[in-house]
Amino acid sequence: MSPDPDLLWTPGPRESEDSNVALFMAWLYETRGLSFADYAELWRWSSTDLRAFWSAVWEYYGLDAVSGYEEVLADATMPGARWFTGARLNFAERCLARATDERPALVSVTEGGEPAEMSWDRLRREVAAVSEALRGMGVRPGDCVAGYLTNLPQAVVALLATAAVGAVWTVCSPDFGTPSVLARLRQAEPKVLVAADGYHYGGKDHDRRSTVTELLDGLPTVRHLLAVDNILPPQAGAWSAGSGVTVHAWSALPATDRAPVFEDVPFDHPLWILWSSGTTGVPKGIVQGHGGIVVELLKALGLGADLRPDDRYLFVTSTSWMVWNFLVCGLLHGSTIVLYDGSPTRPDAAGAWRVAERTNATMVGVGAAYLAAVEKSGLHPAADLDLGAVRSVLQTGSAMATSTWRWVDERLTPGVWLQSICGGTDICSVLAGGTPLLPVRAGRIQGPALGVALAAWDESGRPVTGEQGELVVTAPLPSMPLRFVDDPDDARYRASYFDTYPGVWRHGDWVTVDTDLSVVVSGRSDSTLNRMGVRMGSADIYAVVEQVPGVTDSLVVGVEQPDGGYFMPLFVVTEPDGEAGTEADGRLRERITAAIRQRLSPRHVPDVIVRVPAVPRTLTGKKLEVPVKRLLQGARVRDVAGPGTVTDGHMLDWFAEYGSRVGVSPGPPANG
Repeated sequence: MSPDPDLLWTPGPRESEDSNVALFMAWLYETRGLSFADYAELWRWSSTDLRAFWSAVWEYYGLDAVSGYEEVLADATMPGARWFTGARLNFAERCLARATDERPALVSVTEGGEPAEMSWDRLRREVAAVSEALRGMGVRPGDCVAGYLTNLPQAVVALLATAAVGAVWTVCSPDFGTPSVLARLRQAEPKVLVAADGYHYGGKDHDRRSTVTELLDGLPTVRHLLAVDNILPPQAGAWSAGSGVTVHAWSALPATDRAPVFEDVPFDHPLWILWSSGTTGVPKGIVQGHGGIVVELLKALGLGADLRPDDRYLFVTSTSWMVWNFLVCGLLHGSTIVLYDGSPTRPDAAGAWRVAERTNATMVGVGAAYLAAVEKSGLHPAADLDLGAVRSVLQTGSAMATSTWRWVDERLTPGVWLQSICGGTDICSVLAGGTPLLPVRAGRIQGPALGVALAAWDESGRPVTGEQGELVVTAPLPSMPLRFVDDPDDARYRASYFDTYPGVWRHGDWVTVDTDLSVVVSGRSDSTLNRMGVRMGSADIYAVVEQVPGVTDSLVVGVEQPDGGYFMPLFVVTEPDGEAGTEADGRLRERITAAIRQRLSPRHVPDVIVRVPAVPRTLTGKKLEVPVKRLLQGARVRDVAGPGTVTDGHMLDWFAEYGSRVGVSPGPPANG
């Protein structure tokens, strides 16, 4: 038995000598005379000598042959840092620059369908055709093109074509409710809407043509609809666009053999708009630039995740989650990206892994909630499927129970390199994540990403090691937002990240950074549990509670009360042996409280444990702790979440009703 039972993976000779980051270190020595003994030394240099590190990334990935620049970092102030001044490049051109004809560019799979490959040549031709069509519709640099699409090849083509024109891309998945889509796209003011007639999910076709008509009615800036026939055969006149909107069928766009024409844009030219969840207010439109995304994702996927041109890179995602963009950026490395358009739990909980098997995926990205669901299903993918091609699993979205880490190692893909990554929509990249140069231990992210000046700070702004603090980034990153949509004085941008520690990015997570650089994220700092002065992240509670027999899901919040009291309820989803809305029976409560006392802290035993039918989450799997807390404090449902932005949205009404009985009245309720 290993002397370290938490040790799941260690680098071998291939990682130590031939990984991307190992080759980068050798290149640094050969070209710049820089020598680093290990990852820790490399990271400290990369996060302190920003100009030297990022100029090295620029040169290592051949961007010096694309464009020169005046200064790497002309202004290091946050927000507003100015990177690679004078440089010009185009994201779409870089995505197609490393293409080969030996491997496909895209492999697409629909639910129950066979994998379909798209060559690099065909991808180039489709990008050329669609970008020509967009220019014909009057789209110019800086204009917005919006998508209402699932994870289809047309979504990738539309993004690249929009970027080729120099226009700004944004997309919403059709599983969003109409009000939620309009809350985002109205802010973006698109000229063109690219929309599919529907999608297939969970064994059913979902026709969205009437919804597209509603969207067009609510988007007065749209003048052209580019219609994608996805679930229905092409039908003349099948689309109703209303007055003032011209309909163009994607399938009828003129083909071309010409290469795409790429607009030569400045480094900080806007590339796309990503959206915050919208569960704490109006969704924030986060604008990121061509250059920042190119250099950041070359570094993050290449030097961090070790993505290579011969990889087949699958991320199970919708187009509304930033990891879809993170997936598309695999093209920057010449990798084949695998698009899955369907439910990850069809025909069973291991559905996504069946897709990985059929497409020979080598790197697979999934959310933590999905891995936990497969674990709880009792399936044994390692025994039932051939996942021998998978060399690495990327996990993100939320913290993951230690048992799930072990399950991945024992029953999913034994011996695989499991990369847990923390970052997000805000930077469309990784703050802490994987590296092929460090070991993997259960429950721990391997280390801060290169170039990221990550630290844990206490309330007074002092760095702490080995204890929980606020996750901060003390130096700028190239992919930090250029701005927010409709935020001319950057007031909302500053309030989101820089109010707590002026000039320092506060990410909003509790994090512990140990001396070995390993990182543990313990949940959102705005939903921290603070009992009698002892803080604890909600993820710590879930890691214990969800291992208690009979508990399938849970949600915990801490509610400050007007009299200075503190009410901490725990809501649990249980196997069907009790009535939802009632307090847990004595035996279940005893098992839960004993587990929390023994494994965490007696101070964090909840005041009440209540059964609920389901735990509401964002569409990317995050539990709605802050919205539920606000509901218990008396907020209205419409003020905490937009329609269609959450799963099990009916539960918000349940919590609002519960809050009307409990609210912020002194002391815990007498009963559930």
